[in-house]
Amino acid sequence: MKAKQVDFSKGSVTGNIIQVAAPMLVAQILNLMYNIVDRIYIGRIPGQGLLALGGVGLCFPFITLITAFTNLYGAGGAPLCSIERGRGHQEEAQQIMNTSFWLLVITGVLLTVLGSTFCRPVLTLFGASDTSLPYAMSYMRIYLLGTIFSMVALGMNPFINSQGFANVGMTTIFLGAVTNIVLDPLFIFVFRLGVQGAAWATVCSQILSAVFVMRFLTGSRAELRLLLRKRPALQRKHVWDIIGLGSASFVMQCTNSLVQIACNRMLGAFGGDIYISTMTIINSVRQILDTPVLAIADGASPILSYNYGAGRYDNVKKSIRFVTLSALAYTTVVWVLVLLLPELFIGIFNNDDSLLTVAVPALHIYFFAFIFQALQYSGQTVFKSLNKKKQAIFFSLLRKVVIVVPLTFLLPYVGKLGANGVFIAEPISNFLGGSACFLAMLLMVFPELSGKKKY
Repeated sequence: MKAKQVDFSKGSVTGNIIQVAAPMLVAQILNLMYNIVDRIYIGRIPGQGLLALGGVGLCFPFITLITAFTNLYGAGGAPLCSIERGRGHQEEAQQIMNTSFWLLVITGVLLTVLGSTFCRPVLTLFGASDTSLPYAMSYMRIYLLGTIFSMVALGMNPFINSQGFANVGMTTIFLGAVTNIVLDPLFIFVFRLGVQGAAWATVCSQILSAVFVMRFLTGSRAELRLLLRKRPALQRKHVWDIIGLGSASFVMQCTNSLVQIACNRMLGAFGGDIYISTMTIINSVRQILDTPVLAIADGASPILSYNYGAGRYDNVKKSIRFVTLSALAYTTVVWVLVLLLPELFIGIFNNDDSLLTVAVPALHIYFFAFIFQALQYSGQTVFKSLNKKKQAIFFSLLRKVVIVVPLTFLLPYVGKLGANGVFIAEPISNFLGGSACFLAMLLMVFPELSGKKKY
């Protein structure tokens, strides 16, 4: 049975985005299950949930780094693949996909070896205390075993979506997420493996997702097939093109990792382990609430790239307007919900009274300027999808490295802000970084699309 494919050259732009974004939304939600479900169950381990949650949170920077390399090749190669498809260059698109695959595999092996070798000193650098380090080590050493599978599954899935097979892309994530949901309570509570059980459940789910992706991309249903025996496997021209465009997503994830390290160190110094656990929960809530707006952006990306490659600039402008307005509407609703129901979101992970005392005001501060995230996502998506890597990289660095990290280290010393200064850094960066990114996109991209100016 042939998989359903969305034809980007036909139908309305809005309809195409929705057809791609809807299954991608489901996929994004399911993708959260890899780590979110772990945290939900870990936070409820009798007698040690809160401390174990903080320990696993210390692993986030390294997990984010793995995601950064995944996006470097996946988010870097998929838009280029879509652009070449729009131009009618099928063989070129296939070569880009092949090159991305081998980059993912080689990097996955290197990260597994390096991570396993330097796990303890790295986690200590990230802010692990004597009490939280054992939990972090137990989780991280097992999680690293699934690095290659995770990178292949999540890095090659955008190439499935870029061909218009959004439902297949959703199934990739669905299989892994359901496996994780079923195995988590079994390994954690029934087999009494604790945080190690959560890690094993995640690894098993990643393996299943990777196998499904490989079967589809090497099978007859795919429009562009992965040729594992093609020589040369890595083509220098495509390697640099993929890395060049993927650098924007890579920098964004690396700076996320840098921010997590900075936050954990400052929160540990000014508040202790309970504040690190609070940040773990806030990051988890943010991941949940980011999911729909990310799905809209990711759903629009292949349509933006395809129409840009085909020279259909009016469709590109319509896509930008749809993404921006949808993201603004959604983030406004989320901001109101967080303001009114903070305990609901925090309670997903832990209901400890001492935690709620710290986490409720922290959540309000952190999400204060969440609406401006919509502008950041819109601008970044356009820059990335239209192969404007310099701009995409610059605005990734601006928000996180130039604004968030310095403020994270400085604000706790201002007045009596203390640990709250760490949480205040986020809304300031959302306002400044999001506004700057979106304004630059309007001034640089729309004149080109209107035929007035070329960049």
